Amino acid sequence: MKLLLDQNVSHKLVSLLADLYPDTIHMRSISLTASDDTAIWDFARQHDFVLVSKDEDFHVRSLLIGPPPKVLWVRSGNCSTELIETLLRKNYALIEQFVTEAISGFLILQ
Repeated sequence: MKLLLDQNVSHKLVSLLADLYPDTIHMRSISLTASDDTAIWDFARQHDFVLVSKDEDFHVRSLLIGPPPKVLWVRSGNCSTELIETLLRKNYALIEQFVTEAISGFLILQ
């Protein structure tokens, strides 16, 4: 499962989650931090990534355009990196199921 972490999610999660999500990358590692949402969306779609964001914009885009890519929307406000790590670990089986099903475009984690 390949996760693309949005700029509003800590890059530290790449190493913290390497055991469960080994193909995870952060936008800054591929120079997308200054890119608009369309460029990020297109990159995720072209490279089979699941977008992980705290930003509602990708959730809205998933409703309007539909997958791919799929979106994990972290709705925990201004939360810590530790909390996001916990959410992604605790919900691994749910996320894995979400990624493999054809219909859903987003999953809310909170």
